[in-house]
Amino acid sequence: MTDAIATEISVEEFHATTSAILREVSKVIVGQDMVVRQVLICIIAGGHALLEGVPGLGKTMLIRTLADVLDLKFSRIQFTPDLMPADIVGTNIMEEAEDGRRTFRFEAGPVFANLVLADEINRATPKTQSALLEAMQEKAVTVANQRYILTPPFFVLATQNPLEMEGTYPLPEAQLDRFLFKVDVLFPSPAELVEIMGRTTGAEVPRADKVASGAQINAMGGLVRQVPIATHLSEYIARLVIATHPDSPTAPESVRQFVRYGSSPRGGQAMVLGAKVNALLDGRYNVAYDDVAAVAPAALRHRIILNFEGQAEGVPPDAIIEDLLAHVPTGE
Repeated sequence: MTDAIATEISVEEFHATTSAILREVSKVIVGQDMVVRQVLICIIAGGHALLEGVPGLGKTMLIRTLADVLDLKFSRIQFTPDLMPADIVGTNIMEEAEDGRRTFRFEAGPVFANLVLADEINRATPKTQSALLEAMQEKAVTVANQRYILTPPFFVLATQNPLEMEGTYPLPEAQLDRFLFKVDVLFPSPAELVEIMGRTTGAEVPRADKVASGAQINAMGGLVRQVPIATHLSEYIARLVIATHPDSPTAPESVRQFVRYGSSPRGGQAMVLGAKVNALLDGRYNVAYDDVAAVAPAALRHRIILNFEGQAEGVPPDAIIEDLLAHVPTGE
C-alpha cells in the first residue's frame, strides 16, 4: 500500500499540488468542477464522500481517475443485495501445511485499499452496509475477534442512484452521518455533453498523469489541521448547526416547518475541515465566511432530516440550507 509517512508541506506546495490534481482530472472528466473540488476536499480532509446522481454522469470514472492521479491503491465494490460482509472486509481461510497441520490465514477483502469505491451502496442489505461502517469510522475492521488496521490514507467514496429506489436499502441516518460530504452530481450542460461525446467516442482515450502520492495526501491533511480558524467563525458554524433543529429559537421558518431533525455535531466538524481545505485550495492560510458558505450545502444536505410535510412537498435540503445561510447572523 501507499507509504503513510507524512512530510512537511507549505501552503504554496499545497496550492500547486491541488491545482495540478484538478488540471489532470479535467483531462478525463468534463465539467463537474464543483463536484471534483468537493470530492478532493473530502479526500484531503481525511473524510468520506457520498456521490448521488443518475446513471451515466461519470461518478465511477471520477473516482477511478482520482485514484490514478493520486497514485493510490484503488478498489471497487459493487454493492448488490446478495453481497455479504465477508465480501467486503475479508475472511479467514483454512490452509493445510505439508506436515498435514491445518491453520487459518486471513484473506483481506477489497476494503484494504487507499481509495474504495462503494458503488450503489444503497443496494446492499443493512448487515453488509454496517460492515463498511466500522471501516469508515474506525479505519479498521474486525474479523473473528481479530482487529486489522487499514493503512492510511483510507477513503470511501460511495455512489447511489436517486431514481431506482425499488429493491434498495436506504442508508440509515447513523451511516449517512459518517460521510463528511454528500455531493450532488448534476446533469451536464449542452456544451459539456458535446465535449463528453467527443472524448468518449474518438480513437484516443484521455488519460490523466500521476501528480501526487499517498504520503503527500497525508501531509496535506496534516497542514489542514494546522490552519487556524477564528473564534467568531467557529461560533458562526455552531449557530448554523443549532439553527438546523426545528426546536431551536434561532431556526428559520423553513426549518420549523419542514425539518424533523437537524444536523449532528459532525456537520459542524465537516464545515470547519471543509472550509480550511477550501481556503488552502485558493492559496490562503486563513478561513473566511465565504469558505463556510462554499462547503455548507455538501456538509449539511444529508444531515437534515425532513418531516412528512417536507417530504410530501418535495422540499430540497439545499433550499433549507440556503435559507439558513441567509438568516443566521455572521456576527460581523
